[in-house]
Amino acid sequence: MPNIKIEKLVPGGQGIGVSDDGKKGFFWNALPGEIVTEYTITKNKSHYFEAIAEKVESPSSHRIAPADPCFLSTSPWQIMDYNYELEQKALLLKEQFNQEKIGLEINTINTDGTDFHYRNKMEYSLYWDNETEKISLAFHQRGSHRKIPITKSSIERPEIFAHAKKIVDDLNARHEEARKYQSLLLRCNQQGEVSGGLYENKKPHPTFKNLTDTILGHAYSYSPNGFFQINLPVYEMALLEIKNHIRTDKVLDLYAGVGTIGLSVAKDKNLTLVECNKFAYTELEKNSDGKKTILANSEDVLSYITPDTTVIIDPPRAGCDAKLLNRFIEITPPTIIYLSCNPATQARDVKILLDSKRYQIKSCTPFNFFPRTPHLENLIILEKI
Repeated sequence: MPNIKIEKLVPGGQGIGVSDDGKKGFFWNALPGEIVTEYTITKNKSHYFEAIAEKVESPSSHRIAPADPCFLSTSPWQIMDYNYELEQKALLLKEQFNQEKIGLEINTINTDGTDFHYRNKMEYSLYWDNETEKISLAFHQRGSHRKIPITKSSIERPEIFAHAKKIVDDLNARHEEARKYQSLLLRCNQQGEVSGGLYENKKPHPTFKNLTDTILGHAYSYSPNGFFQINLPVYEMALLEIKNHIRTDKVLDLYAGVGTIGLSVAKDKNLTLVECNKFAYTELEKNSDGKKTILANSEDVLSYITPDTTVIIDPPRAGCDAKLLNRFIEITPPTIIYLSCNPATQARDVKILLDSKRYQIKSCTPFNFFPRTPHLENLIILEKI
């Protein structure tokens, strides 16, 4: 097993190094500058492999002890200090835009400084111990289908983990078996109220009690197993920044989900919200407070994109449909507010708009929605030239 020096981190979150034969290795639990001397390969292809570093020499000055034994399953960047995490995320964001030949000037990564106990939703597996004949909470081991039992997890709200342990205690008191269940999903609102429950194998998912939260003064109802933002305090920071860039009366919120962007930042405007998922749309209608809502794909409501409308987009990881981008170029709404959970596809889409010579980037503001993970939310404001 040859020693491999880690050159840098890549957008997926691993450290990359090259073996003596030129084969690239992507390592979890490894930081730039470290030399990996022992590792477990989890995927081996002809030109690259993926692995988990078990032992390193010359450990980075930014390496810290992870808070959780299960960190590789949930939040693999627990191994670095928080300032270094923010620094690396900024570098990776610039790299992803550089790949599209966009030189990006980014504002400081926004964070509320909370790097643990921030997630308001968690889904656990259940592990059966043949010796004790008891159930434990579990996560899947990274790179495998194997479950690892846990007694501690630090990225979700404490109310969620406490509730999960109580459910498992109740299952054990009834001498239940883990194989009966698919998973345990729980969600918590800002007031600490927990909803959710067990998914049984071969049975329809149950309907859980809705939760409510207030974001920038607007109350929202949402299902625990539906779409809602994971880190509300940082999400509110993003919404305040978005609100600063709305200067038209007409506002179109595409990929609206349950409405938390448009209704939070433009409830005093002539607002239209569009969502394609029927379950999210049901919640959107409840939250809409009389605003116009449309159940449709964003690329199927192109007539609502007009020259006097500010457009907000928060697409899934795949990014925007080409028809939507072409409509922007054709009609040139004055401002496009693009919030993305995947900077790589965001950079691809922004490149198309910049190349049209119709738009320029006014600002780029990243938000650390998911501390201790490689994930970053990025806000690009595009203005008509």
